Amino acid sequence: MSNQTAAAPPVAAQRNNYAQAMVIIAALFFIFGFVTWLNSVLIPFLQQACELTDTVAYLVTFAFYISYVVMAIPSSVILKKIGFPRGMSLGLLIIAAGSLIFIPAAQMRSYPLFLVGLFTQGTGLALLQTASNPYVTILGPIESAAKRISIMGICNKLAGIIGIFVLAKLLFSDTEAVSAKIATLVGAEREAELDLLASRLVVPYAVMAGVLVLLAIFVRRSHLPEINQDEDAAQAGGADKYGRKSVFDIPYLLIGVLSIFLYVGVEVLAIDTLTNYGTYTGLAKDVASHLAIYCLFAFGVGYMLGVALVPKVLSQKNALMICAIMGIVFTAGALLTSGMTSIVFIILLSFAHSLMWPGIWPLAIDKLGRFTKTGSALLVMGIGGGAILPLIYGAIVDAMGGNRQIPYAIMIPCYLVILYFAVAGHKKGLPAK
Repeated sequence: MSNQTAAAPPVAAQRNNYAQAMVIIAALFFIFGFVTWLNSVLIPFLQQACELTDTVAYLVTFAFYISYVVMAIPSSVILKKIGFPRGMSLGLLIIAAGSLIFIPAAQMRSYPLFLVGLFTQGTGLALLQTASNPYVTILGPIESAAKRISIMGICNKLAGIIGIFVLAKLLFSDTEAVSAKIATLVGAEREAELDLLASRLVVPYAVMAGVLVLLAIFVRRSHLPEINQDEDAAQAGGADKYGRKSVFDIPYLLIGVLSIFLYVGVEVLAIDTLTNYGTYTGLAKDVASHLAIYCLFAFGVGYMLGVALVPKVLSQKNALMICAIMGIVFTAGALLTSGMTSIVFIILLSFAHSLMWPGIWPLAIDKLGRFTKTGSALLVMGIGGGAILPLIYGAIVDAMGGNRQIPYAIMIPCYLVILYFAVAGHKKGLPAK
């Protein structure tokens, strides 16, 4: 293919392309955060507007994150055919299409159609993630990959803070009055009021779709450099220089995929359940709907520490190890306390999560060579943990008669697996330097 055979550009051009690429990738990570973390507001909103149980409400996260499992390998195939930059632009357009689906879903107050929109958004994000994460990892030395990913994470969480704040204001500014009014209505009047409530989603998602289309056009015209990791492409049917014939011959990658699956699961669980957990402890819904902002702020603090400390003071694996231990400690704190103290421990979990993705991803993708794109697709499939763990949590909540605290115990085994990856798993089958 032409992007694999073209001569390398001059060093100066490479440096200019590097700076431009980092800025554009940062903008894409901003989009990841804006779209992804709106789910923490959507879950309680749709639970009220569509009158859902906890288990059914967490189908929001299931529909959104299961798309990563379904679409990650197809995304890898698409990227091999059209390259990273075009893949990013296509991903943005798909997210825009998913956002547009929210308009008829809100007008009809159709929960299944909302789920279709969420799945479509996740499909676009799967393509973007499959392209962007290896892109930012490969653009510089692997030893400082966690630092670059941390910078991208700051953009991601800043976008989430802005998105949650704006959407919560639009949806929950008068929630107590609306809830009280709905409680007094029955029949057609109740349905009409719920329809009016759901229609609040039309304008924000229409605006989001427009912005995404404009960004897709910008990315397409920005001439991002192509990244070629298929140096062993001529041997695609045989072993690479380390004797590996497929990704299934790479144990540290497979353990990394499991670690990503569990990490994303606990990350999403800690944030997207917090509004409902806040109301469970006695907070008003308009107050509880802003709790996720503190989670994203805690994430941002952790990312900034990562930028400052990794790899100069802390190695990627040691940072990951510390974060996994903090996850265990903070979960225990959330389970053994109550009220606002327990909420604070849940918020602190996001601080513990901040360096998990930046730690797991580069350790899992190191020395993959021609398996980089397929390995990246498998890691992106691991994002499906965000679909499964919240759904399990919601089912346990319903099974326990509405207790929203004890089910958080499912997070502890997840941190133990991540701790194993940090201590030993990342070295299983890693080629010698």
